[in-house]
This record gives sequence, structure tokens and C-alpha cells, in this order.
Amino acid sequence: MALLWFLVLVVNGLARYAQLQLTNVIGQRLMFNLRNAIFAHWQRMGVAFFDRTAVGELVSLISNDVDAINQVFTGGLILGVGNVVSAVFIIVFLLLINWSLALLVLGMAVVMLVAATLITRQMRQAQRWTRSRLGSINGFIQEAVSGVTTIQLFNADRRIRDDFDVVNQEYSRANLHSATLFSIFLPLMNWLGAATAGLLLWFGGGHVIHHLLTLGTLVLFIQFAERLTTPVRDLADKLAIFQTAVASAERIFALLDRAATDADGATTSVIQPGVLSFDHVWFAYQGEDWVLRDVSFEVAPGEKVAIVGATGAGKSSLISVLIRFYDIQKGTIRLGGEDIRALDRREIRRRIGVVFQDPFIFTGTVGHNISLGESMTSDRVEQAAAAVYADSFIRRLRGGYDYVLHERGSDISTGQKQLLSFARAFAFEPDILLVLDEATASVDPETERIIQASLLKLVAGRTSIIIAHRLSTIEHADRIIVLHKGQVVETGTHSELLARQGVYSRLYELQYKDRLAAP
Repeated sequence: MALLWFLVLVVNGLARYAQLQLTNVIGQRLMFNLRNAIFAHWQRMGVAFFDRTAVGELVSLISNDVDAINQVFTGGLILGVGNVVSAVFIIVFLLLINWSLALLVLGMAVVMLVAATLITRQMRQAQRWTRSRLGSINGFIQEAVSGVTTIQLFNADRRIRDDFDVVNQEYSRANLHSATLFSIFLPLMNWLGAATAGLLLWFGGGHVIHHLLTLGTLVLFIQFAERLTTPVRDLADKLAIFQTAVASAERIFALLDRAATDADGATTSVIQPGVLSFDHVWFAYQGEDWVLRDVSFEVAPGEKVAIVGATGAGKSSLISVLIRFYDIQKGTIRLGGEDIRALDRREIRRRIGVVFQDPFIFTGTVGHNISLGESMTSDRVEQAAAAVYADSFIRRLRGGYDYVLHERGSDISTGQKQLLSFARAFAFEPDILLVLDEATASVDPETERIIQASLLKLVAGRTSIIIAHRLSTIEHADRIIVLHKGQVVETGTHSELLARQGVYSRLYELQYKDRLAAP
């Protein structure tokens, strides 16, 4: 008998292990796929989405919210199903023993479920608030860490601590509200369970006195009734976990339901070489005034065109709509005769090389930052770096092209980051357009001289649009387009625009007034 009991314990333990292992494997696999789906969807969202969404909110969504859903799969779901099965068998057994007392137990079970539903509904709202506050606190921390240099430079640490205290208090209040509801929930379930036992003793005792039920049967009934209220309480507890998961799932699927910008109904995947034209283009960021107003111009194949204008004139916005980070509201942008809204975004960006003023450097090797993971040979990477005169500084790094750069390239200079971004653009060989967005605006004169030399190679034989604050960068452009408050106000060569004594002439005089005033 003892051996049989031991075997039962062993089998029960193995079955329990198998159950937990299976639920964990299933849960982790589902969470793995869900995180991949979220991350992949992010990559397909447009720049406008990230403009409106805090980084901390996204981090909280892919980590905390996914983990909340995981709790349902690894614990709540399987155990909840087991509780339902147990409750059904116990109810049938109680009805067979004494239907009147069984109805009493069922009535109390219904009361417990109703109370649980009402409270968990409030808990769901509380969890939504908590998840939202968690996203805010994550975003604040990310911003504070990224801006720590500025914070310390301006002695703003006390103000930042005060701001963090406000955000932290909001998160604490949200957590406290959830904890308060949970503190009400469990004692209430236990009290209702105890009340059920008390009512059974009262009414069951009457049955025993009137010989309608034996004392032994009543004791057995109470024991099984307790076994019913236990899974009911567990189910109510699982409802609380489920409500937390539902709040997280709502946030996740609200993201996944948003249309991705790469699924915009493009009808043409092949871009033919040809004229680039802006035809009465109007553009505004969401909820803001027009930043491009009735802009019209053409760039012929192989032509080198410069775009100049004061800060806020709309130069960077012009680049953003050209590479379809945003779509215009009125007018048409054509590439090779095709409206770019009919062209595949990925193909547009493959054919257009862009070098930004503040290039993003990833954590990883120098070679990876040039190739961005594309299947390029090391020779091609090194040739691209050599073409823009980045090879010499790269080889001075410990490990050369295998040197691992720190986050955002914090261990190299601004000029070196610019050279890497030039090498990146050169390596991808954009055969239709190379758009340079103020690429030399933040470098020292010597580095600018090196970059200027590489520009000639970079733009040779390619349609080029150059946007620069330093007018010396674009003096030899085939044509210069002057933007002012989002409108094209002047077009011509450097000498023609100076002769007109207009906006370009004033910009030139402001930038070189010391040189012009020299005898």
C-alpha cells in the first residue's frame, strides 16, 4: 500500500512537472512570436508614428505588456480550465447528494462570480492607467539618460529630479489604486467562501435534525462545497490576471491594427531614370501650418541642384516628402514621370542616398555601420570608406573596420560620424539620386575640406540635391533654388542670384560679411 502511495506521488509530481513545462514552453513561444510581430510592425510604420509616440511607451509595450499576456498562458489559462472542469464535477456530485443545498452553494458561487466581475472590471481600468503611467516613466528615464550631458552642463539635475518625482508619483498612485482593488478582492472572496460554509451549517444542520440528512453526509457535503468555492475563488483570481492581460492586449493590438506605411497600395516597384519634379506641392505636419507652399521645380538627370534658405524655410521637409517619410497633402512629386505615391517606398529609398546632418551611428563594428547588415563584401565596404576619405581614420581605430563603436558613436568625433555616413551612402550606390541634407554643417574646416573633395566623387553622374547652411558648399551647383517660408522665391546660378540682390544675396552677405568687408 505504501509503495502504491509512493508511486501515485511520483506520477503526480511528473504530471505536474510536464504540465508546467508545457505551459511555459507554449507561453514563451507565443511571446517570442508576439514580440517579433510587434518589432516587425514598428519597422513598417512611418516616421510620423514615431513623432507622435514616446519611446518609453514603445519599450513598455514590447516588454511589460507582453509579459502580462504571458502570465495568462503560463498560469491563468491552463489552471483556469482545470478549475472549470473541477467545478463542473463537484456541482454534479453535490446535486446528486442534496439538490436543495446544492442550489444554495450554486447561488453563493454566482454571487462570488458577480462580485469578482464587478471588481475586475475596475481592475481592468486601473491596469490601463498603470500601463500608461509605466510607459511615461520609461520614456522619462530614456530621455533623462540620453540628455544627461545637457542636464549636468546646465545644473538642471534638481529640476529633472523634481520632474521625475511627479512622474514617479503618478505611477505609484496608479499602482496603489490597483493594489487597493486587489486588497478588496481577495478578502471579499474569502468572506463569501466562509459565508457559504456558515449557511450550509445552518440549513444543513436543520436537515440533520429533521433526519433529512445524516451528519456524515453533511460533513462530506461541506467538504465538497469548500472544494467548489476554492476553484471559484481561483477563477476570480484568474479573472484579475486576465483583466491585466486584456488591458495590455488592447494596447498591443491597437498598435498592430494600425496600417503600416509600406502597405500603402503602391502600384509600381520599378523606378525609371528621369526628371524629378515638384508640381505645386503643399505639405504640413499633422495639426500644424503649411511648411511647403505651392513648391514647383524640376531637376534634370545628372543635374546638381542646391536648396538654400533660412532656418525653418522648409528645406528638411522637402527632403522628408521626397523620400516619403511623409506624404504631401496637395500637388504631385514625380520621379521618372511617375507619381511617387504610386512607387514602392522601399525602392525609392534604395535608389536615393541620404546623408543627414546628424547621422545615426549604431552600436556595432565600423564595417556594420557602413553596410547596415547588407550582404556586402569587405572590399566593397573598404572601397566606399576610401572613396570618401574615411579609411585613414578607421584604420587608426583599434581593430580598424572591426572596431566596435559605442552607443550613438560616442567614441568618435562629429566629423568622423559624417565621414561614416558618407561611406554608408557611397556603399549603397544610389543610382538615381543622392540627397545631402546639410551634411557638412557640423564639422571643422579641415574635415569639411576632406568631405568637399569626396562630394565630387559622390555626385558624379548622379542627379544631386544638396541642402547646406554653408553657401560655399553649393557655389558651383548647376542651379540654386531659394526657399523662404516654404515657398520658392528665387532660382538661378550663384552669380545670377547675387546679381539680383534678393534673398540669396542677403543670406550670402550675412554669412560672409566679414570677408566682404575686408579691403
